[in-house]
Amino acid sequence: MKGLHLTADLYRCRCEAAWLTDAAKLGAWCVEAVQAVGLEAVDHLFHTFPATAKGPGGVTATVLLAESHVCLHTWPEERAVTCDVYVCNFSGDHSAKARGLMYALVNRFQPEWTEQRSLDRGEE
Repeated sequence: MKGLHLTADLYRCRCEAAWLTDAAKLGAWCVEAVQAVGLEAVDHLFHTFPATAKGPGGVTATVLLAESHVCLHTWPEERAVTCDVYVCNFSGDHSAKARGLMYALVNRFQPEWTEQRSLDRGEE
């Protein structure tokens, strides 16, 4: 079960507001980004939450990968996003692809700052 788990918390995102509120737009782009780095999407779920008194609802976008998953959660009222990319390295080392995908995700949202973490999972 050896794998790589990357997380990023993105703050004060300067992207177009639709990237934080439009599940279909964000989801379609996520699938394209997965394919662009050479990972394989096998299913997906994109959901927009209802608006609240604080503003428009956020989005959860999840893409199931043959290699594991990518998941995003947006908070438009805070212009914030959390990103999760996990790949197992059972059939080969997908670590570079996971890092490339995380790089694309962070760039999509143009945050003023990020907090990123990397966790090696499983035994050698």
